[in-house]
Amino acid sequence: MSILIDKNTKVITQGITGKTGQFHTEKCQEYANGKNCFVAGVNPKKAGEKIFDIPIYASVKEAKSETGATVSVIYVPPAGAADAIWEACEADLDLAICITEGIPVRDMLMVRNKMKHKVAAGGKETLLLGPNCPGLITPDEIKIGIMPGHIHRKGRIGVVSRSGTLTYEAVAQLTEIGLGQSSAVGIGGDPINGLKHIDVMRAFNEDPDTDAVIMIGEIGGPDEADAALWCKTNMKKPIVGFIAGVTAPAGKRMGHAGALISGGADTAEAKLAIMEDCGFKVTRNPSEMAKLLKAML
Repeated sequence: MSILIDKNTKVITQGITGKTGQFHTEKCQEYANGKNCFVAGVNPKKAGEKIFDIPIYASVKEAKSETGATVSVIYVPPAGAADAIWEACEADLDLAICITEGIPVRDMLMVRNKMKHKVAAGGKETLLLGPNCPGLITPDEIKIGIMPGHIHRKGRIGVVSRSGTLTYEAVAQLTEIGLGQSSAVGIGGDPINGLKHIDVMRAFNEDPDTDAVIMIGEIGGPDEADAALWCKTNMKKPIVGFIAGVTAPAGKRMGHAGALISGGADTAEAKLAIMEDCGFKVTRNPSEMAKLLKAML
């Protein structure tokens, strides 16, 4: 079992004909059941053509109705990426995964408001993962995104992270000590994004095939603290927590757009303290994440 995606998920690539979209779609096709999962691409100017044997359609709506796809992955350049997210929502997909980095905050604000209005008016909710994220993977079944497939192995540990690189680090550590993953989810580091730690923790908590979770956060924003407080009351599984940015100075914007600390409860130390208080096993050393988790099982 997995969260959000599995070997039967059908995927549309928005931006499939661009360099990045082509490269990663081909890599995802080569992983596990990818050949059967990636069923459509979208480019209005190239509708009717094929790439890697995947048919290209003029719109997400058309791609969905022709193939039955329920998920899209977005590699559209920053200027058009928010519109691509909205197109996936208008097509009533279950999930849109936006890999694109550098989307203007104003564009994300507008699309988030449109998504909220749609749901408030009784429309279908399309979940959004990202933007500026590596995507997600259910090992040995399907990967949607840019993570290296070979470091993953099937198992029962969930991984959720705001940092792409640290997602891979946690996964590689787990695999090295013989612990596979149920799913690994990179939620992205932008200030306005879709699924948060709390949403993914909720899904892992409900998944009968996830036994424990590594949750990785960053400085800036309240998301990790919100998730920790939810976990304190609801989570039935062991959690190892890590926050990147212990040495970051307050008031300075770091690499991720969301990683700006005001110096209050959003510093690494403050978040680690909250997580510890909520029953997480926290570490300040990222090389210990998997070892700590194994000791808790």
